[in-house]
Amino acid sequence: MTILVTGATGKIGRLVVDHLIVRTGEPVRALTVDPARAALPDGVEAVRGSVRRPAALDGAFDGVRAMYLAPYEPTAAEVLAAAADAGVEHVVALTGEPDSWWGSVTKAVEAAGPAWTHLWPADFVENYEMWLPQIRATGVVREPWPALASTPTAMTDIAEVAAVALTAPGYTGRALTLTGPEPVSRRDAVAAIAEATGVGIGFEQVTPDEAVAALEPSAGRDAAEMVVHTILGFLHDAEPAPNGVVEEVTGRPATTVAAWAHSHADRLRAAIT
Repeated sequence: MTILVTGATGKIGRLVVDHLIVRTGEPVRALTVDPARAALPDGVEAVRGSVRRPAALDGAFDGVRAMYLAPYEPTAAEVLAAAADAGVEHVVALTGEPDSWWGSVTKAVEAAGPAWTHLWPADFVENYEMWLPQIRATGVVREPWPALASTPTAMTDIAEVAAVALTAPGYTGRALTLTGPEPVSRRDAVAAIAEATGVGIGFEQVTPDEAVAALEPSAGRDAAEMVVHTILGFLHDAEPAPNGVVEEVTGRPATTVAAWAHSHADRLRAAIT
């Protein structure tokens, strides 16, 4: 039987493929919009398709035992119905708590029929990359709350947890809330990027509207407002608490922000200089 990874050339899906190759001898099938350009590891079967276009998924689920579902709310229920009809037994889905903006995907996964595992990550470590254009332009990150802390999760950790859940027993019917190993303030995250890249980066405390203006040139107005007024507003009211689930599932400590910054230092440096 085969494991299917949807969104296999996306940021998390591609990492799920990599971790599956290490962890299992089962065949891995990667769903991607352009198999010829996917540059997937040897032995991975690349098939054309996207969860955004469920009508074009004929054959994608043939012989599939388990699948990783990349979340796309408008078509999630239709994709899951096709998977269930094809006999998929287990869905590992990147979703969110039922009252979150991914709640409809969570409910669709549970209603579809196959056994399920939810992955509910905290703020992504990679979300710090939204700062890179303003660092390159000004050398400064402008945000309202320098001491605001969260426990962000690295995408490679999410992907490795997904790979374990897809290949090991004991994870069906569970919602795995994933955090990083320690609370990190916004100012400390900037410092971690500066230290890893060797580039001096300032932090300027500004109003929320000024923070939106700083992000808008690279992210667009709507995305900038969502980040500042929705995501940071939510984090402002949350109590960051590492929960150790990544280590429990993978057998290794979760990735720190500093370790992430060092492992991507060359790419980060190139983006800000």
